[in-house]
Amino acid sequence: MFFVYAIDSQSRNYTYIGLSDNVERRLVEHNTGKNKTTKPYRPFRLFYKEQFETRAEARKREKYLKSGAGREYLKEIKATQ
Repeated sequence: MFFVYAIDSQSRNYTYIGLSDNVERRLVEHNTGKNKTTKPYRPFRLFYKEQFETRAEARKREKYLKSGAGREYLKEIKATQ
């Protein structure tokens, strides 16, 4: 199983979209500063997660969510939470 996830910075206006086979582990890595890209934006909260059978399917969805339309979709989800 693979997951596409989106995390939201609690300190700044920043959303990170990623792909992993273990979302909980990845969230811990983001929050402890192990990821150079997200380290300045800590702490994070997980607000979106989607599951896929194959990595290829998950990658396709990740690419969509990183597009303009995908980011708008995630903004709508964040607004309803």
